[in-house]
Amino acid sequence: MTGIDSGARGSTAVPLRPLVCGAFIAILAAFGLYAAFISGPAMRAAAHDDVVRMVAEEDRRFCKMFGLGAGTDTFAACSRELSTVGQRQVDRDNAAAQGLL
Repeated sequence: MTGIDSGARGSTAVPLRPLVCGAFIAILAAFGLYAAFISGPAMRAAAHDDVVRMVAEEDRRFCKMFGLGAGTDTFAACSRELSTVGQRQVDRDNAAAQGLL
């Protein structure tokens, strides 16, 4: 006769370790998606604002070094020219990074 093993586990038993690993991976993926789509753009915008603020401060110090007071027409012209010089440098850097120079 054939005996029935009543101590055998059925197919409903789920090992704990793969379940914990799967949950951990799902949590990491959720944090990654949050960083990429929610906080990433805000961080880039804040970094851009910091760069704009730093460049404006450098321009102010540079123009002031030559006696051009803030709020004057000569100061505005100095700032515009420094902006042009900075943009040309960015263009050169981008061209060099692409291997065009």
